[in-house]
Amino acid sequence: MLPDLHLALRLQGLDRKIASLEGEIAALPKHVAEIEKQLESHTRQLERDRAALTANARDRKKLESDIQVQEQKISKLRDQMLQSKNNEQYRAFQNEIAYAEGEIRKAEDRILDLMEQSEPLEKNVKASEVDLKKQQQQVEGEKKTARERTAASQKELAEKVAERQSVSSQMDPKFYADYERIRKKTKNTPIAEAVDGRCDACRISLRPQFFQDLRKGDKIMFCESCGRILVYNPVIDVSSDLAASQQTA
Repeated sequence: MLPDLHLALRLQGLDRKIASLEGEIAALPKHVAEIEKQLESHTRQLERDRAALTANARDRKKLESDIQVQEQKISKLRDQMLQSKNNEQYRAFQNEIAYAEGEIRKAEDRILDLMEQSEPLEKNVKASEVDLKKQQQQVEGEKKTARERTAASQKELAEKVAERQSVSSQMDPKFYADYERIRKKTKNTPIAEAVDGRCDACRISLRPQFFQDLRKGDKIMFCESCGRILVYNPVIDVSSDLAASQQTA
């Protein structure tokens, strides 16, 4: 194989690896952002659970305060009832006391409802706190792994870039310029194999004379259809090779 063609094959392998490393390095921050977003979701859930529990406690406290107000009102009404001058006033005080007692019963019933609701709310808060702690540990672990992977990938990327510079500096400048032009056009696939008379990239049949010239391997040739650099790769007939080896033996 021609030296420049051999170097181009090495360069193509390096370019694909460099592209892969660059993609991995670029993807890692997005991965970290996604897991942090999941953590934010768990944090918001805990905040909602805590807010619901706080609201429950606040409502109970208000109802307890309302009961105290009604009890004080009943106490005053009873004192006033003792000083009533006629039955009409007496019954009026009784009605007000009965109404206040009814309000107390409503408040007490509501407090009981809230107390029943508070138990699952407390469980939700505790479960959310445990879940959030686990998620935080997991996120920190994944972020650490991501940082380590990024550092390793960046180191390997620097090595591959340096190796690429070394390889490209050994190539004929004009051929390297052709390689770069085709690489950018074909997304890091500037070299194609000619297999069974076809370019394996564009799948177009090669002219017979062109194919014969390519097989000689004495010059660099480009696919007449897609423009890629072509290398000859003969089809291996395993059965024929095996038969020939057996005859030789």
